[in-house]
Amino acid sequence: MDEGSAEAHLVLSGTGRKFPLIAGQTWAIGRGEGCAVLLDSRSVSRLHALIQRRDAGDYYLVDLGSRNGSFVNGRRVSVPMRLNDQDRLVFAEQELVFCNSLASHSPSSPLGTGTRNQPTAAMHSQSLATILVVDIRDFTPLARSLSEALLSQMIGTWFLRVGQVAQQWGSWGQQYIGDAIMAVWAHDRAANVAPDLKRALRALCEIDRTTCEISESLPLPRPLRIGAGINTGHAILGGNDYTALGDTVNSAFRLEAATKTLGLSVVLGQAAFDVLSVPDNSHFRRCEVQLKGYEGSTPVWAVSFADLRTFLA
Repeated sequence: MDEGSAEAHLVLSGTGRKFPLIAGQTWAIGRGEGCAVLLDSRSVSRLHALIQRRDAGDYYLVDLGSRNGSFVNGRRVSVPMRLNDQDRLVFAEQELVFCNSLASHSPSSPLGTGTRNQPTAAMHSQSLATILVVDIRDFTPLARSLSEALLSQMIGTWFLRVGQVAQQWGSWGQQYIGDAIMAVWAHDRAANVAPDLKRALRALCEIDRTTCEISESLPLPRPLRIGAGINTGHAILGGNDYTALGDTVNSAFRLEAATKTLGLSVVLGQAAFDVLSVPDNSHFRRCEVQLKGYEGSTPVWAVSFADLRTFLA
């Protein structure tokens, strides 16, 4: 295969090593075992980024919350970015050239969608938002047991379909972080908080169903499972990369981590639970947990996916 080939591939600058992007739909990039594009650098995250081939044949680069970031032609990647022939991809000090003579030559651009707000360059403080964090359970040992092709197929398919679900249910933006995804619902009016929160919960139930479908379709050694944390409150939103910052965001990640100790798949913060007006006979369980980085115990509400579906029915 030469650089003029119509078949898409990556070329590692300085060495000329080629990584074909032919078989499958997704290719993991990183220094960890199982990555289709294996880079020998401690500055590159174990699972750093992902290349996805969409149904229309376009290729997108997705950063997975890497420590040092992913860049296309000097521009940092925060949301999935479409790749063009001869685009220069940089991961830490590692540079690769994307080669695909069949790709269009329009400027590389983030993935657009008509189902969420367009980004704004300005940052808006004190925006009311619901933050959903979803994480794949026991991902590290699972990844070590899979071939590079199967790992890329699994994580790529999961990120692609989970992102689609979040967008379909009105998410303002999504960020991919290692083996997790954060989705944000921005509430422009107080009256929209309750219906938006329920949309986020319905999206979560669909994400769980989608995860089961992916698990059943692939020869995995054990079923895929997810956990989720949900928090509602004020956050800093904005920027061309759909940034969400603040204590509400941090707490959502801590709530997701609490699912592992509580033994239930979904944990809501108190503010989110209060918005729902849950009846007394619901299956939500009130718990006191110690969230990392927070003093004292924090009241949270935990529920299984089965009981969450019953509540939303």
